[in-house]
Amino acid sequence: MDNPIRRRCTLPCLVGAAVLLLLSPAAITPVAGHNDHGVHSNYLVIVRSLYEYDKRLHHNVSSWHASLLASVCDSAKETLEADPTAMTRLIYSYRNVVNGFAARMTTEELEKMSKMDWFDRALPEQTYHLLTTHTPEMLGLMGGRRRGGLWNTSNMGEGVIIGILDDGIYAGHPSFDGAGMKPPPAKWKGRCDFNKTVCNNKLIGARSYFESAKWKWKGLRDPVLPISEGQHGTHTSSTAAGAFVANASVFGNGLGTAAGMAPRAHIAFYQVCYEQKGCDRDDILAAVDDAIEDGVDILSLSLGHEDAIDFSDDPVSLGGYTAILNGVFICAAAGNTGPSPATLVNEAPWLLTVGASTSDRKFSVSVVLGDKSELGGESLNDPNTTMGDPKPLMQDVDGTCANEGVLLAQNVTGKIVICDAGGVISTEKAKMAKRAGAAGLVVITPEVFGPVVIPRPHAIPTVQVPYATGQKMKEYVQTSHDGTATFVFKGSTFRTPQSPMVAPFSSRGPNRRSRGILKPDIVGPGVNVLAGVPSIEDVELAPNAEVPRFDIKSGTSMAAPHLSGIAALIKHAHPTWSPAAIKSALMTTAEPTDNLRKPIADVDGRPATFLALGAGHVNPQRAVDPGLVYNMTAAGYVPYLCGLNYTDQKVNTIIYPEKPISCANLSRLEQDDLNYPSITAILDQPPFTATANRSVTNVGAATSTYAVEVEVPASVKVEVNPPKLTFKALDEVLNFSVTIKSADGRAPARPVEGQLKWVSGKYVVRSPLLIVAGTRQA
Repeated sequence: MDNPIRRRCTLPCLVGAAVLLLLSPAAITPVAGHNDHGVHSNYLVIVRSLYEYDKRLHHNVSSWHASLLASVCDSAKETLEADPTAMTRLIYSYRNVVNGFAARMTTEELEKMSKMDWFDRALPEQTYHLLTTHTPEMLGLMGGRRRGGLWNTSNMGEGVIIGILDDGIYAGHPSFDGAGMKPPPAKWKGRCDFNKTVCNNKLIGARSYFESAKWKWKGLRDPVLPISEGQHGTHTSSTAAGAFVANASVFGNGLGTAAGMAPRAHIAFYQVCYEQKGCDRDDILAAVDDAIEDGVDILSLSLGHEDAIDFSDDPVSLGGYTAILNGVFICAAAGNTGPSPATLVNEAPWLLTVGASTSDRKFSVSVVLGDKSELGGESLNDPNTTMGDPKPLMQDVDGTCANEGVLLAQNVTGKIVICDAGGVISTEKAKMAKRAGAAGLVVITPEVFGPVVIPRPHAIPTVQVPYATGQKMKEYVQTSHDGTATFVFKGSTFRTPQSPMVAPFSSRGPNRRSRGILKPDIVGPGVNVLAGVPSIEDVELAPNAEVPRFDIKSGTSMAAPHLSGIAALIKHAHPTWSPAAIKSALMTTAEPTDNLRKPIADVDGRPATFLALGAGHVNPQRAVDPGLVYNMTAAGYVPYLCGLNYTDQKVNTIIYPEKPISCANLSRLEQDDLNYPSITAILDQPPFTATANRSVTNVGAATSTYAVEVEVPASVKVEVNPPKLTFKALDEVLNFSVTIKSADGRAPARPVEGQLKWVSGKYVVRSPLLIVAGTRQA
């Protein structure tokens, strides 16, 4: 049977062609006399899969898309006839990620277009949002006395290209120093819009995408260069592949040598997001389109939409499928709207969806009360800060310290003020308190954060404490007539018990678009991650003070580049592995337990569920040698999409085949039969039994036997057939089935969790096993 998917054509968009991918300012000036009235909006136009451009009439895809647009838009037609290089209405012509284009049209023009036989649908504009000195050591990349780290076995990701889609990059940061780096591999076809003295063998590519965004957000400056005053893009890039930088710290905290996960990997940066605006869907698609042609090996996307979007409408899903089709591994953030359930984004199974966890480092400080008791918190004040004698401790009258009319000098001068969460950000509270003469602040973290604290630098000595600790302080103030306190700053401390822990903000499953696929896939460090930035935000520096070049940030945006960098290390060690194999290696070796060898906890102290944790916390040292992998090609997702009851057109929109496929001619694949590293069984009808089929590829010892081990509660029964897998060669593929039954013949009242492990000597290939009731379709 022929593979229904082809490798997509990668025709260059030539300068001088009918339409340029990135239009110059001159190209967007309307031609006089155009009938271009009405309100225009941006649309992503999907062309029916039956239609491909005729090379006899159009010399590239862009000119074909221009002709389709001109056929319905009078002003577009006039412009095209007057000057074929001055098309103003076509924003992007996509060559790889989707069979379609982005354009500006009126509703009347869209109505006319909808009647054309080549038209499938048009999607209105959508906005997406941007969702370390210690983590390399915590993750075992450096190794130790008794074992070499993954940096040794992977040569720190040398020669691998990581593409970052984000909001801009501070190219002059020392994390992007190219000293000692080899040139990028010959396959690299990208470009760097900075000058030659800025780009180097570390930062090999840098481009901006704003053609769609500038129409949506009037007044947005054409960036020309992919720079931003924000921190996000510089932070994520240096986390993934930053060079070694000595003496990195945040005001003396976390002092050490900073490095990304893959210090010798190359960075290609694609700016698709803009300060206080967000990230436009059409710009994201254009950047992925180019990144694939440029030759990236890994794509890291710390962005997502706030809602669950159909795979055929979502740029991350569409671009991600094209990426894996071309052998590019893609990693995406899970979102920052936890801990509520069903908040996760980037749910497609071909993406590695990454949640956030804590590390074992704290920026510790003790609050010593007048009764000599000590309560712990965190602070980014200089560890050398001293408070002197104990100060009067009081609670703000307004509670949150957000009202400058209440935070008066006669009330707070010389005192330490306790502030609840809310009102304004804590750094603004510190500025107001400083103006009023306060000696210090205690800021209480929201209750939902549990023991997790995310400290920021403040204008006066400030300690941020967990909610429970804050209540103890309040009780002390209320029960003592002359309560006092002082701060003892301790700087960075390590080996915090119960680490890692799932971050409170990390978005949770279940997967709203495909209930049979467990998401998130994995968690990685995403709390208080120290990495490069252009400058510190919300901090007033002394005159002539050196601008800090490192800061801590938190979010699944910080977790995703950790996994992207680790994937680059694995890619270097195993250059022929598919994206699915790399993903499997990461997931089946992930750790379900913390540094106390107890189940990784959620912020409420209970064991984290799979819907928060996925397969577990990344373990790079084991991931590079997983024993077995659950491998598959891009074509393997086609029957799965048919099984989701997607229409033929939606399936073709996602996979963009050389010849349209029809689900009627394919065997539909149930979600639980997708060859995924985790297993989700949906018991949807009596007798409440499900069977999941899997295949594993041997990448460990050539001759080996694996025995199955299953751990599940007594409420379900699991049978694996065969119970042993005997391999005689590397790359051999063996199949097995997993049958899950309700022990009492009834549907489970709540999700049931267990695990399936294939064990052979040093290899333990673990899959989370999630059993749920309900319907299969989202």
